[in-house]
Amino acid sequence: MTSVIDRPVPHAPASAKQRAPRRRGGRSHLPSKIGVNGLLILGSAYMVLPLLWLVFAATKSAGELYSGNAFAFGTDLIANMQRLLAQDDGIFLRWLGNSILYAGVGAIVGGFVSLMAGYAFDKFEFRGKRALYAFVLVGVLIPNTATVIPLYLLAASMGLTNTIWAVLIPTLCNPFSVYLARVFSSGYLPAETLEAARVDGAGPIRSFLQVGLPMLVPGFVTIALFQFVAIWNNFMLPLIMLQDRSLFPSSVGIALWQSQVQQNPEFSTLVIAGSFVSVLPLIIAFVMLQRFWRAGLSAGSVK
Repeated sequence: MTSVIDRPVPHAPASAKQRAPRRRGGRSHLPSKIGVNGLLILGSAYMVLPLLWLVFAATKSAGELYSGNAFAFGTDLIANMQRLLAQDDGIFLRWLGNSILYAGVGAIVGGFVSLMAGYAFDKFEFRGKRALYAFVLVGVLIPNTATVIPLYLLAASMGLTNTIWAVLIPTLCNPFSVYLARVFSSGYLPAETLEAARVDGAGPIRSFLQVGLPMLVPGFVTIALFQFVAIWNNFMLPLIMLQDRSLFPSSVGIALWQSQVQQNPEFSTLVIAGSFVSVLPLIIAFVMLQRFWRAGLSAGSVK
């Protein structure tokens, strides 16, 4: 008897006609890639070009601002900075310090309060939790400018207007930060970890401070940065609350100088130089805190 051994028949190579649709499919994605990359380039230019213009404009005199190439360096950078620091007995430094105070306290204290609130919404069960969290989400939808007048009326009833507390207190809690804190708590902090801490005898406060908080540091840094930028750029609240020039943040102080440019064009260099210096703390904050974001991403990938 002879046995027939079935051998696998090698597949014939795909013909050119069979491979042609793939090549055509690859080509069909080219317009979409060009469109997406073009939109990214336009978006990047929209964000970067104004900053580049500010860097070049800070080096120019009042005459150079309105003549010549916009993206060319001038010769008056040192003179502009000296005049900025000397104007009105150096009031810009006071405005810059006020901005650092308002944004720093709001970012650290307000970020910590929001982190505790988001942690409580995520890990604890209590009566009215869903309804209260729904109010938080509604607060996210309300723009900050819509709350300025009610906040002013509350501050006026307590005699807090024209004080630093009128600006600091509203920054101590932000609905969007509370929402972010709950998201970070549910993603970074497993419930099993807290259960293990409770089994070891840790109470709710100790569990949060010694177990939860170290794991939520990347989330806290993110919330604090969002808070810092939002408070630093806030204009309406200090404008309504404050009348004393010495309490102004840099945003309101620069706007005060901007209102005088039409009568005195020399103030244009002060406005630009002040805007340039005001951007530097934001850049420094992002550069210094990048490592916390990277640590949080790597920790999340390991977990």
